[in-house]
Amino acid sequence: MTRRWAWALASCCLVAAVVALSAGVAGARPPRAASSPGPRASDLDPSPVIFPAQRVPMRMTHDTHVQRLGMKCLDCHADAARSQRSRDNLLPDGKSCDRCHGTRHEDLTEVTADAAQPLASCATCHTGYRSDMGLRVARVDVPPPNLRFDHAVHHRRNIDCSQCHGAVDQLAEAGRDQLPRMRSCLKCHAMPGPSRGKARGECITCHLARGGVVRTRFSSGTLVPPRWLGGAEHGPSWIENHKQAAGANSQLCASCHREKECTDCHDGRVRPRRIHPNDWLSQHGVASRMASHRCTSCHRQQSFCVTCHTRLGITQAGPFAAQQGRGRFHPPPDIWSEGPRRRGHHAWEARKNLEVCVGCHVERDCLACHATAARGGPSVGHGTNPHPVGFTGRCEQAFRRNPRACLVCHDPADPNLARCGL
Repeated sequence: MTRRWAWALASCCLVAAVVALSAGVAGARPPRAASSPGPRASDLDPSPVIFPAQRVPMRMTHDTHVQRLGMKCLDCHADAARSQRSRDNLLPDGKSCDRCHGTRHEDLTEVTADAAQPLASCATCHTGYRSDMGLRVARVDVPPPNLRFDHAVHHRRNIDCSQCHGAVDQLAEAGRDQLPRMRSCLKCHAMPGPSRGKARGECITCHLARGGVVRTRFSSGTLVPPRWLGGAEHGPSWIENHKQAAGANSQLCASCHREKECTDCHDGRVRPRRIHPNDWLSQHGVASRMASHRCTSCHRQQSFCVTCHTRLGITQAGPFAAQQGRGRFHPPPDIWSEGPRRRGHHAWEARKNLEVCVGCHVERDCLACHATAARGGPSVGHGTNPHPVGFTGRCEQAFRRNPRACLVCHDPADPNLARCGL
């Protein structure tokens, strides 16, 4: 009895191992190197938008027909050699099978078969067929692709079927997985001009278009570019990263997008809140000092920046109480305005990037300190000399370059201007 139980236990373990191995193999994705055209690194499957889901309840052993029987693709897909539209149905009809299988499909309501021919049974090709179904078989449903394609042109140029559909001759059954990927198309269509010949590289050569741009919305989904196409993958971080792709190849973006889609966001009418990071309110001052021209591409200094700074009390016109509560915008006076001039002094900052200063200040703000007494008139400023030490020796060059800056403070009859060659 003990020995029998041991054998039974061993048998159960063996059966369980076989079942587990079979389940693992059935659940795993089979290798498709021989069945799939083109690279498989980033586009593992045909586009579900370009090629909608199909239903083909048929059994067709391509490897048997090609390798054992020596048949060619056009023996069953004869219409492919003259097809000029992707919507053409190029699947073989029953009549192309009749000459070998002993069947007659001239009238699909009266299909007959040679009883002596073992391959004449409906179940030979139609999966799920039962004898009680009569002439009723599951229908083939292959939606037309959302693509423009001319088989005849490719056939005339001696482009073999396997270049687009892969090694179908090595498969028992071929299906949607053998439809072409865009990367395999670009092997020819993206070649340099002389090598490409008449294989145009524009997107609308193959993609359906409307008004000169590629259609992206279909009942099967929305068409978006893959990751490898110019870094233009429309992933979760696209709103932040699209500027790199657009800057590198704006023509690629223009294939699907109109300029209005850009201006809807970039002219300020639509204000996406993901443009700036969460801590932008406290950090934007640093960025504006580094590249204020990037800020002004969307914001106007006098209406946007000054309005906010005034409300918060961090400008000259802001409420004093608010300024007391929130601190100073500029460094303390011993650094910002009092001597000696060193890094952090407003003279250094103004010479480094005057655009930042004029975002809040006007010319009269400078004159409040730097203006001198007009000849024969009252003093209009503190008389603080804005010129550095030794400026007199090079003032003639400065005056010739921009006399307006000198005439803001100096009268044309000012004897000091005579030293500058006026």
